[in-house]
Amino acid sequence: MVVRIQSPVQQRKSLPLTAENQADISKVLQTSSYQRALEELSGRKIIDMNLSTAAVLHAIFEAGISAIRQQAEREGYSQIAANIASAESQQKRKDARRRKPTWADEQ
Repeated sequence: MVVRIQSPVQQRKSLPLTAENQADISKVLQTSSYQRALEELSGRKIIDMNLSTAAVLHAIFEAGISAIRQQAEREGYSQIAANIASAESQQKRKDARRRKPTWADEQ
């Protein structure tokens, strides 16, 4: 399996891995269902051939950063919606204070 990196590689970093992390990487390297899931989550096409550990780690990083972006966007949209709702509520209160009460025209 080969993962094609779309951009030129700028740096290579070391990554501390626990025994559980290494077991998970092995599952991805050896199990097609994990490979398909990673392909879907990372948004990268993973071609069945020889997959290096570095390529798997890069795809896992891509999947993780994608999930982080999605969560940040959801939170941002939630904040925008809350601000809009708050502004609309404030405007309705202002409008209500400007209106004459229904009983004001009674004599």
